[in-house]
Amino acid sequence: MIYTVTFNPSLDYIMRMDHFEAGAINRVSYEHVLAGGKGINVSIVLHNLGHESTALGFVAGFTGDEIERQLDDFPVKHDFVRLKEGFSRINVKAKADNETEINGQGPDISEAAQQELFAKLDRLGAGDTLVLAGSIPKTLPDDIYERIMERLDGRGIRIVVDAEKKLLLNVLKYHPFLIKPNNHELGDMFGVKLTTDEEIVTYAKKLQEKGAQNVLISMAGDGAILLTADGKHYKSPAPKGHLVNSVGAGDSMVAGFLTGCIEHDDNLEEAFYLGVATGSASAFSENLATRPEVEGLLKTIR
Repeated sequence: MIYTVTFNPSLDYIMRMDHFEAGAINRVSYEHVLAGGKGINVSIVLHNLGHESTALGFVAGFTGDEIERQLDDFPVKHDFVRLKEGFSRINVKAKADNETEINGQGPDISEAAQQELFAKLDRLGAGDTLVLAGSIPKTLPDDIYERIMERLDGRGIRIVVDAEKKLLLNVLKYHPFLIKPNNHELGDMFGVKLTTDEEIVTYAKKLQEKGAQNVLISMAGDGAILLTADGKHYKSPAPKGHLVNSVGAGDSMVAGFLTGCIEHDDNLEEAFYLGVATGSASAFSENLATRPEVEGLLKTIR
């Protein structure tokens, strides 16, 4: 079974305007409300591709009710820790001349709630996959990723980590199965600006030297690069298409990669191409990738 953890789920209020003017009344031409958060996105795309997962994390209040209702509608299995106070955050994604995001802060998460999540994670065992994705809310300890991975270490659980800088670097000692930085995040980890594929590969190898098994680097319109644990690396161009919505594209790539692992008996090259196609399918759509969209794009890069 695949499990995803989203520490700070959200309702994403997505709106479009022809033009945005600060300090004035702006009227939208399109609006949509979606359950969001990186792990939740992974679970939704896995469902769209025909694979079951369970979404874990914390929810609260009326917004938490709506997050659960939307997942039930797919349906996507979930087993959230329900917080007694506050409400799950609302993130505003405004798209006009430029994209602007305003992200809420989310509810307080008590020590007791953290222990409840740990108890759910303790049920995982050999053969399960766990996806840890996204930022950590201010009421959780900075080392929550490390605590989870230390707790599960040695159980034969495949762990995927999609996080920024220190969050990612600090867990490499637990040898995650897959990490997915983008090229800018990879450069930031080492204080350099990466401009060529060769430089990206060089620094991705440094993450492997620190403990990562497989490193998947997304590069937006320039495609992606995968370095595998057995020393191989692959590059794929991005499929051609019109960028509609970049939110969730990286999470979709992770879901596509895991789908490829399931469907191609851990052939990581096939998983890589399916990941690239899935990430692009989400970027080219108002909603997250569907199977027909992914298969159509996969033909263009294979």
